[in-house]
Amino acid sequence: MGATAQVMRGAVIPATAPAGSQASLRLPGAYFHDCYQIAAPDANASALELYMHVVGQTPGWVNRLMALRNLLVGLAGLKNLGHLGALNAAKPIAEYRIGDRVGIFSLLYLSPDEVLLGDSDKHLDVVLSVCKVPQGAVSITTVVHVHNWLGRLYMLPVTPLHKIIVKTMLKRTASLPSL
Repeated sequence: MGATAQVMRGAVIPATAPAGSQASLRLPGAYFHDCYQIAAPDANASALELYMHVVGQTPGWVNRLMALRNLLVGLAGLKNLGHLGALNAAKPIAEYRIGDRVGIFSLLYLSPDEVLLGDSDKHLDVVLSVCKVPQGAVSITTVVHVHNWLGRLYMLPVTPLHKIIVKTMLKRTASLPSL
């Protein structure tokens, strides 16, 4: 059975960054990248709406991990990003513009079918793409470029945790009713 059939049943499946997506353009030289697909909870929702829906399902344990991360990286002089699910619920989707903060990330690219969010610090650049793909699926791609040894050290615990967090959040999203 093909990947599309699995996605349509709500499974979280590993994938490749969609060809021609903003995420795929950032893959060359990446230290880390991954991509997962799920059935879109609402085929009519924009990519930004889908991102807000997924991040709105952030479990409490993820925000506790983010609080611990912020405490520890603060000792190394890195940014406190806040909590993953800390979104401005009062701001309408239509008012978001390139450069705006959307939770812990800045909005880098915005179209109805793909949103690119990211953050940069002295140790690494991270980019997250939410991209609508054919057959009613959505892909979530993460691309990380490290700048120095601190970035590589940072990624040691983050890589396995990232995979757990993304899969957990996407499974939660897939099990919810439409937007």
